Amino acid sequence: MAMLRIASAQINPTIGDMHANVALMLHCARQARDAHAQLVVFPEMSLTGYYPGDLLEDEDFQRRMEMGLQELQLATRETPHLVWIVGAPMRRQGPGKPFHNALLALQDGAIVLQYFKQLLPTYGVFDERRHFEPGPDVARVLRVGDAQVGFMICEDGWNDAGLDYAINPFTRLADAAPDLVVTINASPSNVGKREQRHALFGAACARHRLALVYVNQIGGHDQLVYDGASFAVDTRGTVISEAKRFVPDLSLLDFDTLTRTFARTDGTPCTHPVDPQGLPVMEFYRQQIVLGLRDYARRCGFGKAVVGSSGGIDSALTLALAVEALGAGNVVGITMPSRFSSTGSVSDSVQLCRNLGITLLEHPIAAQVSAFEASFAATFGQKLAGIALENLQARVRGTILMEYSNTFGHLLLTTGNKSEVSVGYATLYGDTNGGLGLIGDLYKTEVFALCRHLNTGAGCELIPQTIIDKPPSAELAPNQKDTDSLPPYELLDEVLKHLIEGNRLPPSEREHARAVVAELQTRAQGKALLARIQHMVARNEYKRRQAPPVLRLRARAFGSGRQVPIAAVHYA
Repeated sequence: MAMLRIASAQINPTIGDMHANVALMLHCARQARDAHAQLVVFPEMSLTGYYPGDLLEDEDFQRRMEMGLQELQLATRETPHLVWIVGAPMRRQGPGKPFHNALLALQDGAIVLQYFKQLLPTYGVFDERRHFEPGPDVARVLRVGDAQVGFMICEDGWNDAGLDYAINPFTRLADAAPDLVVTINASPSNVGKREQRHALFGAACARHRLALVYVNQIGGHDQLVYDGASFAVDTRGTVISEAKRFVPDLSLLDFDTLTRTFARTDGTPCTHPVDPQGLPVMEFYRQQIVLGLRDYARRCGFGKAVVGSSGGIDSALTLALAVEALGAGNVVGITMPSRFSSTGSVSDSVQLCRNLGITLLEHPIAAQVSAFEASFAATFGQKLAGIALENLQARVRGTILMEYSNTFGHLLLTTGNKSEVSVGYATLYGDTNGGLGLIGDLYKTEVFALCRHLNTGAGCELIPQTIIDKPPSAELAPNQKDTDSLPPYELLDEVLKHLIEGNRLPPSEREHARAVVAELQTRAQGKALLARIQHMVARNEYKRRQAPPVLRLRARAFGSGRQVPIAAVHYA
């Protein structure tokens, strides 16, 4: 029997911390060596972390990158019989961009193979063509033990249907007839992405009769979160093994080069497919947000967070998720009642923070708002009223929260949801203040659903039912309700899904959103509502451009994945 033992090392690298990233890889390589693996595979650009962006243009970053590669090569000498597969930017010569996105096979201090990524994604959240030149249209294969192993990098494997690029690295690699394909990846996570990967690589493997090992990174990097979920596919196209999601994981598989089948290290054949369902959507949201916040705070140097607690559902959900990510002792809520605040805005905040075990501070704002009103009237000869007075309250609250953040060093979390962010139902320099938005890619209806999910998981009212049941309100004017300015969220969210995500929606969501929009278009009143919502989305691009980053959960989130001009005619 000719057997190759493979260690898939899904790690959580930090962008730019080459020394720490090498240490992560060495730790995994030692484990792989001790488990008698012959091949250890790390994610795409594991040396630098994905994606460095314009740091690649910084001379100091380039110098540290070169030093990191030398350190990495030196580290492989500790495991001389183990082949390391790593990802790194590699400098190139000649016309074009200065780097290749490279896969390196390292053994005993030497680079024994180089492969350069051919398909460079430059769409959505990706911008690789900005810094990288495509590699040549060639397959690279390396003998490891008794196996001929072929290599790809992430996007190279996504074009087997031939719809997006003129070349297909999968076909080229299949022509080289390897026993096994290894692909290294930095594939950001969103709803449905795991299932999409399985379907796409499963179909390609079945078509070419190739077995494949797919290794993905994990971790939060600004807006993006990577879920790991590395997997193996057999020659039938069946996903037969999967690593953990949202945590580092080193998984071991044996590959029989004669039968081209996988087995676990105890000899048990891998013949049964993994569960196709994965995580329920709300549980996926929970885990993705928690990891995203935890890594964002850690990498930006924050150990604690502060949230303005309005007694509403958005701030309640933000606080609950922050507690899970950072711990109750590291989260503070601040309630800031005004003369328009309901009794429940404070009492519900008190109950919520008691349930979560966190400190709640009260800082009334009536005096500050009155002082601004008096000063404005004295200077400009006119009283503050309407939207100006409403926004003043939000800005006073935002200022207090930033004062607290500056004084005590807490990360301020903004609490806007995707529905509000879409239509501009937020105050610039007020409730948009903060360093990160946890729920900015959740529609309002999903906010309610995730709150109920957290309560179910906790087995108690972690988030008080009174908060979930109360009609949403900004409480900036007497008896104000969100529905005074917006259509019901059940309707608004479907229209927004259609406008913002469109064909990127999962099929069931897409069909429902289209049906809602089609029904509205049958009536004059419905057409007017659609036009109003379209105008609101377009008109408020300037607010989103100045807002904090939001953790991406869906296929299209606001931020780097949606680039539209501010000064433009969006709809005729």
